[in-house]
Parts: sequence; structure tokens; C-alpha cells
Amino acid sequence: MDAAAAVTRRAALPGLTGLRFWAALLVVFYHLSREYHPLPLLSPLVWYGRDGVTFFFVLSGFVLAWSGGDRVPARVLYWRRFARIWPLHLLATGLALAVTALLGAALPVTAALWSLPLLQAWSPAEVYGGNPAAWSLSAEAWFYLLTPALLRFLRRRGGRTLALLAAGACVVGVGCWLGGAPVGSPTEREWLLDYLPLARTPQFLLGAVTAVAVRRGWRPPVGPGAAVGAALLWHAALIPWSAAVPDGRWDSPYSGSQALVAPLFAVLVAAVAVRDLAPGGGSGLLGGAVARRLGHWSFAWYLVHQSCLRLALLLGGPPRGVRAAAVGWLLVTATSLGLAAALYQWVERPLERWLRALGPQPPQRHGVPGPVVPRARHAGSVVPAEPGQLLWSRSTAE
Repeated sequence: MDAAAAVTRRAALPGLTGLRFWAALLVVFYHLSREYHPLPLLSPLVWYGRDGVTFFFVLSGFVLAWSGGDRVPARVLYWRRFARIWPLHLLATGLALAVTALLGAALPVTAALWSLPLLQAWSPAEVYGGNPAAWSLSAEAWFYLLTPALLRFLRRRGGRTLALLAAGACVVGVGCWLGGAPVGSPTEREWLLDYLPLARTPQFLLGAVTAVAVRRGWRPPVGPGAAVGAALLWHAALIPWSAAVPDGRWDSPYSGSQALVAPLFAVLVAAVAVRDLAPGGGSGLLGGAVARRLGHWSFAWYLVHQSCLRLALLLGGPPRGVRAAAVGWLLVTATSLGLAAALYQWVERPLERWLRALGPQPPQRHGVPGPVVPRARHAGSVVPAEPGQLLWSRSTAE
């Protein structure tokens, strides 16, 4: 591989694509533990795996800032994000509604209508939409709306201001959790802290600030291995916390885990990005070809896994015993991941390309061309003429 291709490979940050799979796996195992059947040893570690969504929000902010989401006209950015997430969202919602009908449950028609324009997370009554997993896309749509102005603002700020913004994002996240203690019922508090896009905005901001800082030379204090180890220790520490404080209380890990973990995930994302930028980076369990492929499937996997889980319960009923539960876990995981692979290959990627071609395009740059860098083969990324200036990446987390 020549030097230009090496620059291309590192600029695309393939390790972040691989991380998406592991975050999605955390969410999948969380739902299998709580909605299907817990497994010894594993389920306690993933009992609060819903904080994988916090990871996706941090990663989304990082990748949009890294890829220069403000360097294309806002209408182009918005159309590209629409092309990226909405077709698969529509199909996954239809699948979820079909499974709901097979279960004999009432169809959430109003909630599904709220989810079509990605507004469901703004209403506590409609937050789950037609597909419960898709509530996070409502928050992502809000983040996309903020992106052009936010990134222009961050690019003009100095290092001290960025540090204050990062600290402020962390403090606000913790403050929202602590301040939510006296809020009405547990259901109202859960929506306010876990689903309302405003409450999740500090996590997106933290990711964006981290990306700008890394571009300017900041390096996290630990490497990827230590950051992954810290994430595992974090989930192990939630086990005694959960034993001491049940989920129904405001000070349980149920909401607290999501509010407190964002700084750890920001360090993890930064550490993997820095490793990808180094010579020889972008390989192994996070950046290798298999990891990247699994990462590309992760968006579809996240959207369809609960429908597959509910269908498994409909067809086979609740498992009896740990052995049957383990078999069910394998079947649901493999089936939903296989479906996600097919959707990525034959629905998500073709429709995104088609819609992007139909929509507004960035203006052509005129003048003296910069050095030409070939297209990356591995990530579906468009790499611009100037090495290191990745204008668009499929690594963006949804």
C-alpha cells in the first residue's frame, strides 16, 4: 500500500466503524437479558447496556465534527443524513408494526405517525413510535439540525474554551440526572432524562468538542486497550450499585449509568481515533475488515433486533432454563445480524446512494487542485483532495 493510500485509510478512522458493532452488541444483549431471559455472568455485565446509546450519541458528535459536517451547505448535510437513516427507519418501523400485529397487540398508529418525521422522542406518550429502538433517531435528527451552526462555533473557539465546553457538557449531564430526582412519576423522569433530545444534547456536544480537540493535537491520557478496560470495569461497577439501589428509584444505575458514562466513551472514541491515525493503525478487532463490515451492519441491526426478539418469543415462547435461553440468545443474535447484513447490502446502501444522487450536491471547488488521494476501498467513505480532511464518512453512528 503506497503512502497516499495509507493516509486515506487512517483518515477514515476505521476503528470507529468497528466500535459501532460492539456498542450495538451491548444494546442487543441488554434487551435479550431483560426481555428474553438473563444468562449467568453475562447478563449482570450488560444489565445497563442501554448506555450503548450514549456511546452512539458521543460517536455521532465526534464523527460529524471530524468529517467537517459544517463544510458543506446545510441543505446538503440534511439531505445526506435523511438519505442515510430514513429509508431503513421506515422499513424497520413497518417490520416492527407487522410483528406487533402478529402478537395481537394494539397497533401504535399515532406513535408511528410521530416517528415518520422523527419527532417521537419529544413526546412522552409517543416516544417509542412504531419501532421502540428508533427513538434514538429522533434525538439524532435534532443533533443534525444543530450541526452546521454548532461546528462553525466550535471551529472558532480556542483550546481553553473547548476544555470548558467539554467540562460543561459533563457537568450538565450529571446535573440533569441529579436535578431529575424530584420530577413526578418514574415514567416521566425516565422520559425526561433518557429520551428527551435536549437531555441527550450534552453527549453529542462532548463528542464534537473531542473531535475538534483531537484534530488540533490533543491526545487522550490512555490508549484504546486501557479505555476498553475502563468501559468493562464501569459495567462491572454497576453490578453492586444495582444490587444496592433498585431500578425504580431515581438514584439507580438505570438512568444514572447513561448520564455518567459519556466522558468515558469520549476518551474511548478519541483513543481509537488516535490509534487509527498512527502508522499501522486501523486493523485488528476494531479496524480490520471483519470489524468494519460488522460495524456497517450495526445500524440495521440496532433497528431490527427487537423485532426479531419479539418474534422469537411469539414462535417459541419464553425459554425454560439457562440452556434453552443460551440457544435462544444465539438464534436471535445470529438471525437479527443476518437480516441486518441483508438490509445493509440490498436496502440501506443502495437507497442511500440513490437518494443522495437525487438531492442537492455540494458546490464544485474551483482553482488550483490539491493533491489527489484515492478513494478508500473499505469504508464507503469519500476522501477529499487534502489528506486528513475527511468530508463525509459512513462511520457516523445512528
